[in-house]
Amino acid sequence: MVWKSLWRVAGSIPGFTPVAKRTVTIDRWLSRVTRGRVVALGMAPGLLLTTVGRKSGQERKSPLQYVRESDAYVVVGSNWGGPHAPGWVHNLRAEPRATVTIGGRDITVEAHEATGEERERLWQLFVDQWPGYARYREQASHRTLRIFRLIPV
Repeated sequence: MVWKSLWRVAGSIPGFTPVAKRTVTIDRWLSRVTRGRVVALGMAPGLLLTTVGRKSGQERKSPLQYVRESDAYVVVGSNWGGPHAPGWVHNLRAEPRATVTIGGRDITVEAHEATGEERERLWQLFVDQWPGYARYREQASHRTLRIFRLIPV
């Protein structure tokens, strides 16, 4: 409970996002070597998403924050509010079958892109968990931040 409160506060500090963004390289390495047991931003729920590159056909691994919703792991393609969607979004849209590694377990999932009211409901779960997402949406207002439900198969 304390960590969750600290995480929400950190997410509301404007200067924290650039610091957090720099941890992606560390996070990718930590997630890989610990099989999803440790993430650099350890206060937020994290998973390692493995997709197949839509152009390369190669495995691509992306450490992501997630929200648990019913039977699904929900992820958002915010790319820290950057101008472009992250590569994994395009990969999932091309091939929805993927793997998440969480707590040392590999789970095969099928991605379903949320739209309409479902998308807005899931979006609010992310903002509640990490207030910085509200800024990401403002920064990326020229594009839609894609939200996916990753459902175990």
